[in-house]
Amino acid sequence: MTKIDIEARGKINLTLDVLFKRPDDYHEVEMIMQNIALKDIISLELVSKRNIRIKTDCSELPCDKSNLAYQAAELMMNEFQLDAGICITLNKNIPLAAGLAGGSADAAAVIVGINELFDLKRPQEELMTLGKRIGADVPFCIFGKTALARGIGERITPLTPLSGFGVLLIKPPCFVSTKQVYSRLNIKNIKNRPDTKSMVEHIRRQNIGDIASKLCNVLEEVTFKLYPELVNIKNSLIQKGALGSLMSGSGPTVFGLFESALDARKAAGAITENGYRIFITEMK
Repeated sequence: MTKIDIEARGKINLTLDVLFKRPDDYHEVEMIMQNIALKDIISLELVSKRNIRIKTDCSELPCDKSNLAYQAAELMMNEFQLDAGICITLNKNIPLAAGLAGGSADAAAVIVGINELFDLKRPQEELMTLGKRIGADVPFCIFGKTALARGIGERITPLTPLSGFGVLLIKPPCFVSTKQVYSRLNIKNIKNRPDTKSMVEHIRRQNIGDIASKLCNVLEEVTFKLYPELVNIKNSLIQKGALGSLMSGSGPTVFGLFESALDARKAAGAITENGYRIFITEMK
């Protein structure tokens, strides 16, 4: 095998709680993460010269060592002493800096793809541990589906997989700094925290109405103050028929949940705001 294509799926947060700041300056979190059908396609191809090359159809995406896919390839090549070069082609559909883990998903796909391409036969758990070195969302992106993430996001507990429920994503044209959001979060003053135990039970029962009623992200309090238009997007999604709405990650993407992708598509047709990127997808 000299070439392989890997899917890199985006994610949304059904819950996101920040518990405390750790001695290592990271934040201890507890969050329920969900894969969506929106995905990048990552092509990995062996080349004779021992180097890493990235090509992409996204002009805004850097192709140097700052790219998480590059870092993932470099990590795998060094960890397993791979004497070969690799060309990575990133076909992007997940928007950049959106709170949807696009970069982490690409890195996860590279780790999984190199494991297959070189027939390393490393178990998923080991790949997830390696992925943590790249970023806190990478272990989940390797695991996928529906999961409870703890620690800095690397301790993954599988939950009953959700699939088929509609998700309407709205990304406004603003950039949110995750570092800035966390630095502005006053953990002691958080007023509304997720009921993780109840959410896990609703997921087990596959009740999308109850799941939608328990959506909660403590970072909204910070990001919404920085970008008040996100409040309007959230309210608009509810007005257009979403069962519930939430900001994903530190933002700025806000999503609405629906019974089906068809319902999400109907709601999208009623949204007229200019400058927003709108994605109709589903849980996967």
